[in-house]
Amino acid sequence: MSALADLVIRRGDHDQRFTVPFEPGQSVLDGLRYIRASLDPSLAFRFSCINANACKECLMLLDGKVVYACTARLEPRAMSLAPLPNKPLVRDLVTEIAPPDERLE
Repeated sequence: MSALADLVIRRGDHDQRFTVPFEPGQSVLDGLRYIRASLDPSLAFRFSCINANACKECLMLLDGKVVYACTARLEPRAMSLAPLPNKPLVRDLVTEIAPPDERLE
């Protein structure tokens, strides 16, 4: 039987648990992409890996620590994900990251 990982994602005022297949070496971002592709296409998170892990768009809280989802390793256990604190929440795991003077109005 394949190993599984549980991602418990903060969505507004509640948490939602998703079970995803686990393979050693996967990133948390891989788990999030699986959720959006196979379980819930409405899940909002930000990434832009074309920039060789230098984009800083996938920053989020993993078990209370700020991490890049693209470099944090998925583990076969329950992992808690939440948006960045002290940033305006856009939706789900997406927060406003552009400086106020660079935002489109």
